Amino acid sequence: MSKQTAEPISAAGAEEKSSTSVLDASEPDQKTLGRERNEAKERQKSRLAAMDRETLLNIYHQMLLIRRFEEKSAEVYVAGKIGGFCHLYIGQEAVAVGALSALRKDDYVITSYREHGHAIAKGMSPESVMAELYGKATGCSKGKGGSMHMFDKEVNFLGGHGIVGGQIPLATGTAFGSKYLGTDQVTLCFFGEAAVNQGAFHESLNMAQLWKLPVIYICENNRYGMGTSLERAMSLQNVAQKGDAYDMASEFVDGMDVLAVREATMRAVERGRKDYLPTLLEIRTYRFMGHSMSDPGNYRTRAEIEKYQERDPINLFVASLKEEKIVDDKALKRIDEEVKQQVENAVKFAEESPYPAPEELYTDIYANPIDPSKNKAR
Repeated sequence: MSKQTAEPISAAGAEEKSSTSVLDASEPDQKTLGRERNEAKERQKSRLAAMDRETLLNIYHQMLLIRRFEEKSAEVYVAGKIGGFCHLYIGQEAVAVGALSALRKDDYVITSYREHGHAIAKGMSPESVMAELYGKATGCSKGKGGSMHMFDKEVNFLGGHGIVGGQIPLATGTAFGSKYLGTDQVTLCFFGEAAVNQGAFHESLNMAQLWKLPVIYICENNRYGMGTSLERAMSLQNVAQKGDAYDMASEFVDGMDVLAVREATMRAVERGRKDYLPTLLEIRTYRFMGHSMSDPGNYRTRAEIEKYQERDPINLFVASLKEEKIVDDKALKRIDEEVKQQVENAVKFAEESPYPAPEELYTDIYANPIDPSKNKAR
């Protein structure tokens, strides 16, 4: 496939620029928003015919589950039941669900610290993820990783990583391992656009293309690295174009369209499986919440947030499904009730689970476990 360096296909990806990186308008242009939403919906509807109803409903279920899970996470965080950092994925659900729906269970996924959605989409149970948020022993990392460090070897989810860009070289190494062993497994590596400015990003892309590694680098471009806008931090703001420097296949994707994300990832997966070739995907999305639960988001106006909420990936997908008569209100209500129950079950499981035993402080640290009994004062 030829390299893609096209500009965003709608104004949802062409942000207004100002010296402060805050929209100057007090409210969005509703006529423009409506037109953009309808255009996006028509593009999405054109993809529905090639997919079966079960797959489409599963995609909707996954996105809604992640949305409700994150909303509940915010609720229990405010109630003081979750400690530490907590980075929510609300608004970006189409990226994780669309991309991971193109994978097999044995493919690898590695991501940053905003990883609750990826963990659930990869197949981890909401119970194990919520228990980890609570710091409980039944969590996926035994309650010792918290929101930012979730792992599950059973589904090859290689975790959230707290160092910006730190997971990118690790994904490159995982892909090297797949090629060395002669498997057709691919590795998906998720990161934010701020990680693109790290040297590890460029070193990894160079190595992956040079050595022909089956890795898919997915930049979830939500426009802000913490509170700093893309315009203030990056001289070349078209992330997909950066793949050209390494002769790597790259593509811009509308991250508010779950089926567009799925199709782009499927193309990249095929390239990785058949030819051991890497891909860079810039998936333009938007987080409706602040960077973390401690971020009031004062660097954005309400008008800007409303602009992107008009393209809410879940609402957009539901509208497409209903207009194509793939689902009706009764079926949607049933799915919503199932999802709410799943989330409530996850909270109940987390609250009833025990905390890790004190001796767990000494486990999972070194290859040769520490024996605390040998460290007692003599």
